[in-house]
Amino acid sequence: MTSHLPGVSHAHAHKVRLLSFSNVPCGGTPFCWNSKRTLIMKTILSSKVVTAPKNVTLSAKNRIVTVKGPRGELTKSFRHLSCELTKVGRNKLRVDVWFAKRKQLACLQTICSHVNNLIKGVQFGYKYRMRAVYAHFPININMSDENKTVEIRNFLGEKYTRVVKMLDGVTCKHATVKDEIELFGNDIEKVSLSAALIHQAVLVKRKDIRKFLDGIYVSEKTTIDPVV
Repeated sequence: MTSHLPGVSHAHAHKVRLLSFSNVPCGGTPFCWNSKRTLIMKTILSSKVVTAPKNVTLSAKNRIVTVKGPRGELTKSFRHLSCELTKVGRNKLRVDVWFAKRKQLACLQTICSHVNNLIKGVQFGYKYRMRAVYAHFPININMSDENKTVEIRNFLGEKYTRVVKMLDGVTCKHATVKDEIELFGNDIEKVSLSAALIHQAVLVKRKDIRKFLDGIYVSEKTTIDPVV
């Protein structure tokens, strides 16, 4: 007897149907067809659990995670991903991905990493330290708008003033060391992106960057409060 599945024997096709439609245990890998009509496997259910400390509370609704801690509250949406976010107990969050291929399985750990960054942010906060590097013309850095805006002057001797606005929840101030500034915030994505905006504002154009090393670079990434 021949199979209705092209290129697959009847015995193998029967096994495919059993794996696809019978009671396969969680974590099993049923077969399916891709666009090139080749046999691939999907993982029925993959799960990971994120555990928060006692002073942090987690909540999830409509794939939007809210984390509350000593330093405030952070929210992040995962609605662009096909997953299930379920709160388990008081301080645990379970992430489930159904019938996932390799790309969807990779998203599982990505979600957990983002949630762990939120937990660390509301506990300790994030601090990025940046240093101005110059060979001849000293770079002048000033703060304005209640430390929400950075003004950069005299870069490579230019008269143009570069103005960089920090993202929401990020503040900037001068460090104790000369030519250093520090960025503070609870959201690591906004803190790192604000540091990137400052770095990109003083890129050397139309010159050999191996020779002209002037700029503002990230020198240290730490937390505001010491991690216990």
